[in-house]
Amino acid sequence: MEVSMLQAAGNAFVLLMEPFRLLMLFTGVMMGLVIGLLPGIGGLVGLALLLPFTFSMDPYSAFALLLGLGAVTSTADTIPAVLFGVPGTSASQATVLDGLPMSKKGEAGRALAAAYTASLMGGIFGAFLMALALPLVRPIILYIGSPELLSLAVFGISSVAVLSGSAPLRGLTAGGFGIMLAMIGSDPQTGTLRWTMDTLYLWEGLPLVPAVLGLFALPELCDLAIQRSSITKDVKFNPREGMLQGMKDAFRHWWLVLRCSWIGAGFGAIPGIGGSVIDWLAYGHAIRSEKGAAQTFGRGDVRGVIAPESANNAKEGGALVPTVVFGVPGSAGMAILLGAFMIHGLVPGPDMVTKNLQVTYAMVWSIALANILGAGLCFAFSGYFAKLATLRYTLILPIIMSVTYVGAFQASRNWGDLYILLMFGVFGWVMKALKWPRPPLILGLILGDIIERYLFISIQRYGVDWFARPIVIFFFSISFLALLRPFLEDVKHQGGFKNMLNGFGKPTFRATDLFYVVLLGLIIAMMIDASSWNFSAKIVPMVVGGAALIFGGLSLLNQLFRRPELQAKGEGVAGSTGRLHMDLQTDLSILPVRETIKRAGIFFGWLVGFMASMSVIGLIPTVPVFVVLFMRLENREPWKIVAPMAVLLALFIYIVFDQLLTIPWPPTYLGAWAPGLKSMIPSL
Repeated sequence: MEVSMLQAAGNAFVLLMEPFRLLMLFTGVMMGLVIGLLPGIGGLVGLALLLPFTFSMDPYSAFALLLGLGAVTSTADTIPAVLFGVPGTSASQATVLDGLPMSKKGEAGRALAAAYTASLMGGIFGAFLMALALPLVRPIILYIGSPELLSLAVFGISSVAVLSGSAPLRGLTAGGFGIMLAMIGSDPQTGTLRWTMDTLYLWEGLPLVPAVLGLFALPELCDLAIQRSSITKDVKFNPREGMLQGMKDAFRHWWLVLRCSWIGAGFGAIPGIGGSVIDWLAYGHAIRSEKGAAQTFGRGDVRGVIAPESANNAKEGGALVPTVVFGVPGSAGMAILLGAFMIHGLVPGPDMVTKNLQVTYAMVWSIALANILGAGLCFAFSGYFAKLATLRYTLILPIIMSVTYVGAFQASRNWGDLYILLMFGVFGWVMKALKWPRPPLILGLILGDIIERYLFISIQRYGVDWFARPIVIFFFSISFLALLRPFLEDVKHQGGFKNMLNGFGKPTFRATDLFYVVLLGLIIAMMIDASSWNFSAKIVPMVVGGAALIFGGLSLLNQLFRRPELQAKGEGVAGSTGRLHMDLQTDLSILPVRETIKRAGIFFGWLVGFMASMSVIGLIPTVPVFVVLFMRLENREPWKIVAPMAVLLALFIYIVFDQLLTIPWPPTYLGAWAPGLKSMIPSL
């Protein structure tokens, strides 16, 4: 068997080296890199676009094209995450936390090179793991059922304790609120419509893409507009030195790369977990395991870039394992890949590791070679990308904001996507300004629906017996310890419960505490609405909402009664735990509060104006108008820069999204008036 495997791997490599197949691989890689650069688009769009073109290809060429694109999207999405704080895809959310601070310190080239190197190593490791695991993985995956998937999801949500940093109670409250938001829509058990506000748009739940872009992208763009400067004024490393330093960083932390690659490949192979949470798991693991991480992560530590990027690319190899062996897609992209299997007459299952083993190993080689090509191309252009961080904000913001709107619109191609983007943008900016950690909220939004779904399936299939399954016991135990750990650390730091209680004094209400009132009020209103639902539909939302109220109430009491001299040391339960603030630090303290709020209002006013114009004349005509007005009114940019930028950006969006992707743009008032005008004026 070993000889036949080696022979199949060798034959697959030789077949893949044919010029046409290499060309298809290179084409897929180039498209994947471009798609990764565009916030919110994601590899799913590219795979769906390329699938029809594979009808006339042989299987080796088809999978080279598709896997070439899918494997490197997570490499290129690092660029907007590091340079602008805008996740290129949902898999690069955690990269923002240390990547953007590195850019602000003038180390963009170093951060990008470290990310590319870690992505390359993780991608190759994921492919290698797949090659070894294919003959052995079948009994393992067959054992994993809904209880195990539930325990893994609970383990993922327990990471909120780590991702909450110095504010564990705030993080747990935000995580609970995120889980409740994940349950918006039609309840799969009873069909009950939960918090849909009588709108058809919310029947299928909140879309993730506009929520992620709103929480993580718009607040960073808003801060840039408030500061009215470039991302960095001082480049610490020149591009070549920065790239070399980043490569050295990745190789120096090879053990971290290997561990996080294992996390990416392992969790990627588990259907239903999703790539959106894997980067957070890797980031949380790095915080717990790396020396000194609690003091440096979130402030521009290169390890905070290496950890999630290693896991992101390794997950593709892992996700391919259940797809090939069982026909169960490990991710949404792999579901599209199953379409390619059907097109070429391939049946996932035992045949793929026996008589079609050459095709299977061709997929392995495609992923490995795509990662090498993708990382090489990114290295070649990193110096130019790093210089973008030094450009004036009026040259960057109109482009990023326009593309962000287009990216958010890809979720369901509905006006609701843009409303979600704006609402989460305002909410995310307030959270960041008031030092509420945002990662727990998005983690709850990602995993909440998964937890509820697998919980009901486990109860229906196994009753209560599933609690005794070994994997369930293991993951539930470490999840409980993870949630309890911040409290125990705080007790230890304060020298016992008695000393903790001595940290309280007379209540003091601050204007910033109004956010507690608003958030807890939202949770209470949601619970009141849920109280009239069917028992199966309301049980999980009520339990989660109750827990969020308890955590939020304790945090508010802690905020009100803690002595002022202890407030600056961190939240904890009654004092400082010594942990970091697990979110991007804001640099707005140098401005008066009134001026900060005024500039933030102007920024979000631009977004509202963009949407208003879009509702009248459409998105594509709005883009050049928006670019011209923003650049001229904000900083009086010269027309020789403004005019070409407006025209080129509009053409880019028109060619890529209107002509190639044929996006059905939302209806406009002008379009609604056109039929009436035509009937009134026959010449039209």
